[in-house]
Amino acid sequence: MSTVEGSKILVTGASGRIGSVVTRRLRAAGAWVTALSIDDSPSLEADRVLVGDTTSQDDVAAALDGVDTVVHLAALAHRDIAPPYDVYATNVVSTFNVLAQAGALGISRAVVAGSINACGLPQNVHEVWPAYVPYDTHLPVDIADWYSLSKHQDESTARMAWRHWGIDVVTLRFPHVNSAEALLAQSRQLTDDPRGGLLEGWSYLTTEDAARAVELSLTAPTTGAHAFFLAADRTLAPYRTEDLLDAFAPQVPRTRRLVGREVPIDLTPARELIGFRAEHEIDVPTLDLPARLRPDPSPHTSPSKEH
Repeated sequence: MSTVEGSKILVTGASGRIGSVVTRRLRAAGAWVTALSIDDSPSLEADRVLVGDTTSQDDVAAALDGVDTVVHLAALAHRDIAPPYDVYATNVVSTFNVLAQAGALGISRAVVAGSINACGLPQNVHEVWPAYVPYDTHLPVDIADWYSLSKHQDESTARMAWRHWGIDVVTLRFPHVNSAEALLAQSRQLTDDPRGGLLEGWSYLTTEDAARAVELSLTAPTTGAHAFFLAADRTLAPYRTEDLLDAFAPQVPRTRRLVGREVPIDLTPARELIGFRAEHEIDVPTLDLPARLRPDPSPHTSPSKEH
């Protein structure tokens, strides 16, 4: 029996890629689910479906009526999906609106969709490098885009909401999340050109694992406000991680050895705080890095000849 059984849960962004899977999973586990979506979505599997905007105080108030926990997934999820003002304003106002109203109502727990982009690296407009790998929650941020700024700000909003109202908040720093089919296609792209996945650490999650992480976050015995990375244990690229780092980021310090295709992200907080380990890995064979992708060997000076 799932421990969400009997809970009354609001899911915002319920018609999205993660949200639709979350609503289905929670309802199947016995929760009574209110789905809030910006668009009408007749296929949503929820007990109550509302069309509304998470930046609207009235829409969020109506959606929160009668619920005891919140899953906030609504967001504009990319730097270039809309004009900069719209991306930033929508994301930060939505998160503040949902958490502030939930906290004021005495709702005890919320789960928020964070992002690996909270560190500022993957969508940075400059050529940047991580301070070190594996990434962890202490990684210095370098933010140069409005989407990453919004996700970084959301984590501060979560801490404020906990401190002010006492609502416990888990912010899940999702990597790229997609269906198994889409991820397999992305893996093929990374096979040809793995450099593009460097700043995300070639990380990923399936939508099923993302939804499971949400459910675990709802029932975990954590208190306070926590934000941490999630990912499958192994990368989506078929090459050994240290070979990839040697080729594309040789100057980045490594705080420990990475074994095989181990994802260069510290997943310890996800294990310890919510008991999460990805269960749906994409079946990718481990290959040797092709010669065309390997770093050029240091040139050797030919010994001079005496005449």
